[in-house]
Amino acid sequence: MLSETSTATVRATLPAVGAAIGDIADLFYRKLFDAHPELLRDLFNRGNQASGTQRQALAGSIAAFATQLVEHPDTRPDVMLSRIANKHASLGITAPQYEIVHTHLFAAIAEVLGDAVTPEVAAAWDEVYWLMANALIAIEERLYAQQRVTAGDVWREWTVVSRVEDTPDVATFRLTPSDGAPAPAFRPGQYISVQVELPDGARQIRQYSLTGAPGDALRSFSVKRVRGVDSPEGEVSAHLHARLGAGDQLRVSAPYGDLVLDGSDAPLLLASAGIGCTPVMSMLEHLAEEGHRSPVTVVHGDRSPADHALRTRHEALTAELPRASAHFWYENPEPGRAAGRTGTVDLSGLPVAPGTRAYLCGPLPFMRAVRSQLLAKGVASADIHYEVFGPDLWLGQD
Repeated sequence: MLSETSTATVRATLPAVGAAIGDIADLFYRKLFDAHPELLRDLFNRGNQASGTQRQALAGSIAAFATQLVEHPDTRPDVMLSRIANKHASLGITAPQYEIVHTHLFAAIAEVLGDAVTPEVAAAWDEVYWLMANALIAIEERLYAQQRVTAGDVWREWTVVSRVEDTPDVATFRLTPSDGAPAPAFRPGQYISVQVELPDGARQIRQYSLTGAPGDALRSFSVKRVRGVDSPEGEVSAHLHARLGAGDQLRVSAPYGDLVLDGSDAPLLLASAGIGCTPVMSMLEHLAEEGHRSPVTVVHGDRSPADHALRTRHEALTAELPRASAHFWYENPEPGRAAGRTGTVDLSGLPVAPGTRAYLCGPLPFMRAVRSQLLAKGVASADIHYEVFGPDLWLGQD
């Protein structure tokens, strides 16, 4: 909890800090990477830095946390903190790195806000930072302990067993631990981090959802190649598509992620779009393996049936569940094939059972639209869970 003195100071300065937080985040990253270029090379996603989405996510999380402290001092934004901590754990973040961030973040705050940063203001925002940082450190320590690894030591070498081309832009890789030890357990919906060495020597990291059942001996994940149309080409996805095949070695983290089934018997709605179907596949694999008997509504939107990754398995797993139904929307149905539903996902004609718990994954506009439709159908906000691929630009907006 924020001290009484700091609460008053943060409340008074929050509008000014909030208005400048984008500039602060931009300057912070420039200072951080000037002092520690290895962090941009081997830890941070260079694509997200170039597009500015990581800066937006940082600004949103700080503003959301500070607002929570002053407006709801007796509660903590645990959902937001858990999401950030899981991502940090998958990257191997450790407590000393928060000191580095603190140094450059507060230098940026002082430079952007100038004389407005009095000793009292600096002390109040320092308290905000360490409340958030220490909460994340504590969660991350628990996450490392659950995987039986020391803090930051999340990486193992894996061997690719097979590769399947699902669509022209999506490939699925199946792996086994190179040391012959059992694969670590995971919960349906979780992801792994993959680190690859690129031609310029950078060791870039990306997260990919696990798509198989938790009980499988092998681990599988699917990679959509990010083609440079409206944005730069994805350097890691392009590398994996061009170079990774059976017999190759790959550095992979322990599994993390908080978009997971809770094991209840509540009705489920699993909604995805595009490559967002990947965590849903793991959930369906698990439900089929467990003989789940409650209602399950499976919803997916894509550009066309040919672009729908893992479509055959998507349909087959739904068919294995006794009270499940699949509803697919395609913006461009293929001639000669059943169109299913045409256009974007529209839940208006679908019944949603009372007490439904919904799990969403896909582009932000898709998830916002589906969430709004679910709220209109009476689904409780607390029962709508989501996963964002990349920096979470939804932080602080709920």
